[in-house]
Amino acid sequence: MIGFFAGVGSEFTKIFTTRLWWSLALVLVLYLMALTGGLGLLFAGLQTGAIHARHGLVPSFGDLAPPLYSFATSIGYVFPVLFGALITAGEWGYQTITPTFLANPHRYTVLWAKIVTAVVFGAAYGALALAASVSSGAAALTHYGLNAELGDHATWHLFGRAVIAMALWGFVGVGLGVLVPNQAAVIVIILAFTQFVEPLLRLGAAFSVETAGAAKFLPGASSDALVGASFLDLQNTAEGAMVVDQLSWQHGGVMLVIYGAAVTVIGCLTTWRRDVS
Repeated sequence: MIGFFAGVGSEFTKIFTTRLWWSLALVLVLYLMALTGGLGLLFAGLQTGAIHARHGLVPSFGDLAPPLYSFATSIGYVFPVLFGALITAGEWGYQTITPTFLANPHRYTVLWAKIVTAVVFGAAYGALALAASVSSGAAALTHYGLNAELGDHATWHLFGRAVIAMALWGFVGVGLGVLVPNQAAVIVIILAFTQFVEPLLRLGAAFSVETAGAAKFLPGASSDALVGASFLDLQNTAEGAMVVDQLSWQHGGVMLVIYGAAVTVIGCLTTWRRDVS
C-alpha cells in the first residue's frame, strides 16, 4: 500500500514537471468556450428566429441547455484520453519507464498509480470543461432570452455525471497507452477514432433502427448516455430523420469501465510485461 501511494505521488511529481497537463487544460478551455459559445449563439438565434434560416423556417432544437453544456464531454472527452495515454506511452518513448520500474519493480502497482492519477486529472479536466461550456453556453442562451436552467436539479446531475465520464475517459486513455506504447501512434489512433471514425459510424447508424441499436454501445455513445445529453441532440427534431437510441446512464458508465478495463488487460498481457532496456 505504501508503494502504491508513493507511486501516485511519483506520477503527480512527473506530471507537474512537464507542460502536458496545463497545455491540454488551456487548449480544452479555449476550444470549448469558442465552440460552445459560437454554436450556442447560432442555435439559440435560429430557435428564437433572431437569425433567419433558409426558406424562412424556424427550426426547433428542443431544450438547448443540456446539449450545449454537454459539449464538455461529447467534444472535450478526447483531452483526458490523450492525457491518460501520454502519461503511459510517453514513458516508453522517453525511456523513463526504466527508472520507473527500477524505483518500483511491481509493474501493476505502477499501472494502478497511473490509472488513479489519470482518473483524478480526468475529473479535473471535466470540471474545467464544464466551466468553459457552461459559462459560454449559458451566456449564449441568456443573450436570446432562453432559460439557461442553472437552477434545475437535472442540470446539476448532468454536471456530476459529466465529471465522472471525463474521469473514466482518463482510465481508458491509460489503457490505450499500455496497449500502444508509442506516443505518435497512440495520438493518431485516438484522434482518428474520436474525431472521424466514431462520429461517422454514429451518424450513419442513426438513419436505421437496426444499426442505431448497435451504435449505442460505441465508446462515445456510452459516454453521452452516462452524461445524459450530447451535442448530437442539436438537430431539427421536426424533421424526424434520425433515430436516437441510448443506453441508460448507469449502463453507459458500465460500458466505459468495460472499455477501459478491456484495453488495459489486453495491454497488460502484451506490452506491459515486455522487457525494458
